[in-house]
Amino acid sequence: MAGWSLEQQPIHLGLGATAVPQPHFTGMAWYEDYVARHAADGAEGRLVSLYTFHESWDSWEMHPVGAEVVLCLSGSMTLHQEHPDGQATSVTITAGSYAINPPGTWHTADIEGEATALFITAGLGTEHRPR
Repeated sequence: MAGWSLEQQPIHLGLGATAVPQPHFTGMAWYEDYVARHAADGAEGRLVSLYTFHESWDSWEMHPVGAEVVLCLSGSMTLHQEHPDGQATSVTITAGSYAINPPGTWHTADIEGEATALFITAGLGTEHRPR
């Protein structure tokens, strides 16, 4: 048996130390279905996903119930954060380094060339807005 592709099938880490492969990622609507599938795990559930980016993000996102870890695996990306207290910060991460988006922090990213990152996200209640 071959392993799963994290980029195509993220993993849900849930209550009771479970790890559940998810259906193939199909786009932004996929997240709504994900939240419905794992709503019982509440704020403790985590989505582990992997993405390769070829351009900067066209939107902002915010996770209200928990922190998000962003681990850069290749290339580099600059995360821009707007914190709940109004402070704005930017951090550039490269292969092997990470950043944390605290709960309630709006964030987006600029990509030069190509970058791949692993995300560990508390997805419950995630919001998006245009950049």
